[in-house]
Amino acid sequence: MAIRTLSFVTNGTPEADAVADRLRQRYGDHPLDAADVVIALGGDGLMLQTLHRVMGTDTPVYGLNFGTIGFMMNPFSEDDLLERLKSVQRTEIFPLSMAATDASGQQHQALALNEVSLFRSTYQAAKIQIMVDEAVRLDELICDGVLLATPAGSTAYNLSAHGPIIPIEAPLLALTPISPFRPRRWRGAILSNRARVRFVAREAEKRPVSAVADNVEFQNVVDVTVQEDRTNGVTLLFDPGTGLEERGLIEQFRY
Repeated sequence: MAIRTLSFVTNGTPEADAVADRLRQRYGDHPLDAADVVIALGGDGLMLQTLHRVMGTDTPVYGLNFGTIGFMMNPFSEDDLLERLKSVQRTEIFPLSMAATDASGQQHQALALNEVSLFRSTYQAAKIQIMVDEAVRLDELICDGVLLATPAGSTAYNLSAHGPIIPIEAPLLALTPISPFRPRRWRGAILSNRARVRFVAREAEKRPVSAVADNVEFQNVVDVTVQEDRTNGVTLLFDPGTGLEERGLIEQFRY
């Protein structure tokens, strides 16, 4: 991959901004739409924001960890950046497309690289019907919420909710309940990435539900449909041997 132009974005902290200024003087800086690679200095939150910004383009993103966890980032160093970029591993991931209808009948759409989540909005548990490819698979899940995660997102909130880690190249999605009350022992499902999942909020006026696609939230939803979107892939760059497949394996053997 011939790399001639870079674009630097940061999480806005003084430390990251100072480093970005030094890197811009050293390597130059271009607008996102004119860059061969976007360099993101921050944490996983900035990475998600940046990936959404470049979605629909062919511009890859290389993260330098200036955050807390940095699961999607590379170790920070100001030196040999162009040399590191010559040997990167490319990982393409695809978002989920969410179409939601709220109680007033208004339609909402959003894309999620990690997960689409439904949450109860009040003290009362949500009641949610779950359909997969128009077949009712769970007539009523009483819960704090439920989520559908991509392989890239399976190590994020999905894992915290005790969902499975999915290998990054696997054509699968993780359907995971959040604090299920009934059926108490249901722990979710692993679905094909071709599945079309529909969530219907029961007793929505009494038990309001919000839907979240990554960092975009819609309140008082009554019907949410989610499926993978293969037309809006994004590309992450990792140092050799440190890609999402390796990081997923490390998480599975962490104790």
